[in-house]
Amino acid sequence: MITEDIKNQPIIVSACLVGLSCRYDGKVLDSNIVETVIDFLKGRCFLAVCPEQLGGLPTERLPMEIEGGGGADVLDGKARVRDSSGADRSQNLIRGAMEAYKIAKLAGARIALLKDGSPSCGTHRIRRGGRRVRGLGVTAALFRRKGIAILSEDDLTRLKKRQP
Repeated sequence: MITEDIKNQPIIVSACLVGLSCRYDGKVLDSNIVETVIDFLKGRCFLAVCPEQLGGLPTERLPMEIEGGGGADVLDGKARVRDSSGADRSQNLIRGAMEAYKIAKLAGARIALLKDGSPSCGTHRIRRGGRRVRGLGVTAALFRRKGIAILSEDDLTRLKKRQP
């Protein structure tokens, strides 16, 4: 997870986790989540990114789900990302993941704090068929492939509970 050797390294963070209104519905996340993330980031260098915006999608946008697999399958052309109207948004999410990775690489980031449940940033869960299922989003899958450690806001909460 988080080790001493990366504590001083730049961190890529889902922009919604720091309170930016870039989510599909244009709303800001619950203040408790944002506060937990901000507390974790205090004194650290971080870059806030929204892969869905980097992929050319607007805020607000229709909700999306990964059909037929997870983020790695989308990267490999074996699954698709569709919005609630049925439009294929796979290329938007792949492009956004690639752009987010370019930013991470330029910054020398080896860790990313991503919003779980997102078709882009999901670290443990994504949505499929209207339900939450285990899986990685497209950006999370690309980051993992490229050797960037990924964690979610829920991981921060668990870490906080373990600290004395």
